Amino acid sequence: MTGKHGTIICILMTGGQFPCDDGRENGNAISNEYDWEGILLSNLEAEIKRRRTFAIISHPDAGKTTLTEKFLLYGGAIAQAGEVKGKRARAATSDWMEIERQRGISVTSSVMQFQHGGYCVNILDTPGHQDFSEDTYRTLMAADSAVMVIDGAKGVEPQTRKLFKVCAMRNIPIFTFINKMDRETRDPLELCEEVEKELGIDTYAVNWPIGCGKEFKGVYDRQKARILLFTGEGHGKKAASTEVRLDDPALKDMIGEERWRVLRDEVELLGAGREYDLEAIRAGKLSPVFFGSALTNFGVEPFLEHFLEMTTPPLNRMSDCGEIDAFSPDFSAFVFKIQANMNKAHRDRIAFMRVCSGRFEREAEVYHMQTGKKLRLSQPQQMLAAEREIIDEAYAGDIIGVFDPGIFSIGDTVTVPSKKFRFMGIPTFEPEHFMRVSPMDTMKRKQFIKGTEQIAQEGAIQIFKLPYAGMEEVIVGVVGTLQFDVFEYRMKSEYGVTLRMAGLPYDHLRRISACPGDPKDLTLCADAVLLEDFKGHNLIAYSGEWPVGYLLKHNPGLELSESMESMSE
Repeated sequence: MTGKHGTIICILMTGGQFPCDDGRENGNAISNEYDWEGILLSNLEAEIKRRRTFAIISHPDAGKTTLTEKFLLYGGAIAQAGEVKGKRARAATSDWMEIERQRGISVTSSVMQFQHGGYCVNILDTPGHQDFSEDTYRTLMAADSAVMVIDGAKGVEPQTRKLFKVCAMRNIPIFTFINKMDRETRDPLELCEEVEKELGIDTYAVNWPIGCGKEFKGVYDRQKARILLFTGEGHGKKAASTEVRLDDPALKDMIGEERWRVLRDEVELLGAGREYDLEAIRAGKLSPVFFGSALTNFGVEPFLEHFLEMTTPPLNRMSDCGEIDAFSPDFSAFVFKIQANMNKAHRDRIAFMRVCSGRFEREAEVYHMQTGKKLRLSQPQQMLAAEREIIDEAYAGDIIGVFDPGIFSIGDTVTVPSKKFRFMGIPTFEPEHFMRVSPMDTMKRKQFIKGTEQIAQEGAIQIFKLPYAGMEEVIVGVVGTLQFDVFEYRMKSEYGVTLRMAGLPYDHLRRISACPGDPKDLTLCADAVLLEDFKGHNLIAYSGEWPVGYLLKHNPGLELSESMESMSE
């Protein structure tokens, strides 16, 4: 990618060759066979082949955002890593929102790109807290693989199970990083067995830890038959290490005779287990397991190197016209995230697009499927959390941010004008908590309406109003209650509106798919209320399960949709 101006966030690697996945040594370029609009198709293919786009998932506090920071450190995108938790002054680069820095948690997905070893790496850092799982689910739709971070002391946790299921449904490769080996952890074999039992996926230990806690000496790389002994803590800097072979006579003195004997026994035991199978890994059937410490950087760099070699280039995507080839020369993309006010100086709105095929060019004419209009994406940007760089081009696998004047919605498809199709939609999730919200200051009505509409369009929360009523008061629905805190904070900090919020008893929401007359004439029970969303759809919020039977009995011809609509509709 080439930058025009602004903050430089991509460190472009010069020299070297692109890694390829077709078995050719050194990734030698394909012969120049085709010319597409002045661009050699072989160059297009090489650029796409070197893309690696993945999401990092975990239960809260497993070290996901810290690991993201260390990837950026080794990729050269940042000079020193910050931590989400701890007493150090630096905040995590990927936690750009002020409330994230204050609370020490990630509440929104971040997009970052860096170059490493000839690969162009796109990282999607996701919120770990279950209250923000909807944002995580949508972000996983844009990833080609996932890194699952597990706390070595706690093992597989509830949120890990939920997010794993989303990855498994798409059959994307899942890599396991067992973190916090610098602390006392559970037995490594026990952890691998738990991953297999709890998540239903086979595992293969690519490296093996030598001790844990204060006795964590390093890792044994099974594929390269070498031992990396860590000689100093990295924290914000790269970790220093020494490379030693397993049969080196000096190893016994370096780690101690007892630990040397244990390592030899464990390596022998691993050799009798499951074999390495790259095809199974890329099919999402086998999860490579790595051990390390994101905090001290121990094991992070070898994990990154192995991961980039093992995971896939951009995957093909399904559309209403069949499978779209990522290596097709025709550009296509879909919107998976919308974020307002990332830059307080501009107060703009950014639509995040995953490029699914071909090459994107700045100022090129594209076709927006949902509106049926041609448009030009004149200010495409690459992100490092909240920092931006204007770019001229992007390839399949890349994540770009484009200025959104209010025309894009999550799930929208953008294509070249000559090829019209829609990618599979991204589903919304049924809210489980509701609040009645209004501005404390009635003079802030205009800001209140603007703020609620913009935040609702991001998809993080769902905003409803009472039919035939104004916008002086709205109903906010969320998946997790912590989203209410973020909504209240953002309305105050970004729009200057202090809110009056009151809880409502509803915990279910159904869309009215068929109605015998005017919805306002429906016979409702005391535990139900008629709502309208920003697209004009009528819905009913209710508490418990019995109101459904009452509503259908007393309103012949009424049909309620149990699943929420696709966000591309």
